[in-house]
Amino acid sequence: MDQLIAPDRFETLLYDERDGVAYVTMNRPEVHNAFNYRMQLELKSVWRSMRHNDDVRCAVLTGAGERAFCTGIDRTETMGHWTEDPDQAGKAGVPIGGGGDATPWHFDDPGENIGPKSNDLWKPVIAAVNGMACGGAFYILGEVEFIIAAEHATFFDPHVTFGMTACFESMHMLQKMPFHEIMRLALLGSRERMSARRAHEVGLVSEIVPAAGLADAAAWAASAIAASPATAVQGTVRSLWAALELSRTQALDMGKILIRTGSDPAALLEGQQAFSSGERIEPRIR
Repeated sequence: MDQLIAPDRFETLLYDERDGVAYVTMNRPEVHNAFNYRMQLELKSVWRSMRHNDDVRCAVLTGAGERAFCTGIDRTETMGHWTEDPDQAGKAGVPIGGGGDATPWHFDDPGENIGPKSNDLWKPVIAAVNGMACGGAFYILGEVEFIIAAEHATFFDPHVTFGMTACFESMHMLQKMPFHEIMRLALLGSRERMSARRAHEVGLVSEIVPAAGLADAAAWAASAIAASPATAVQGTVRSLWAALELSRTQALDMGKILIRTGSDPAALLEGQQAFSSGERIEPRIR
């Protein structure tokens, strides 16, 4: 997957840039925006290309339609061979949604293609969740900066219901929500869905809005972020992800390097001049 695809050749994504923000829409509504191999290629391309696009300072990711943000991997493409031979279930080393190696030691995880952090993107990404977000969608949600959800959004993981281990997806979401909540989500499978309200209560979702206002809410936040100096924004993103994955002492030690790397003299001068002018931004209270 080293060859990047230009946005004008996307088949499964819609892409637009406005005022420093890239708007990326997973566009397979007929299958609830499930990702097939082509979408994996295109998501990888969009995140990798964005690293070198100075016109983009923030991104918004959503799904086409109102029924689903994304329902994970397209099972009709990757799991069809499991419908014919029941003896297949006893075979070891057969990857689910990955490559077809003869041993279990080489595994192509689709999550390595679709997540922004897995593709070394440190520009902030906001997820605008409209409808269902489940299963493999958690690869993506686990790597965004924050989530804004429509009131009708739901979150669930059907893996165990259909005989699959809820592994990578749950690990990603453990970075976003309490252990007992993702454990319940994973173990109950298709039998329970977490509402947007409950997702907000446990800290998974930062804001809930009416469905009609989801795009505007995400665009407002992204535009506000894009208005700040890019180096400072990306340095903040990198710092907080490092702190999430390291111990407190390790993170503080790394912070001494990160803050030097992320201190842009031009941005500091501009910021000091803005502060000294006495003009203040009128904040929105959330």
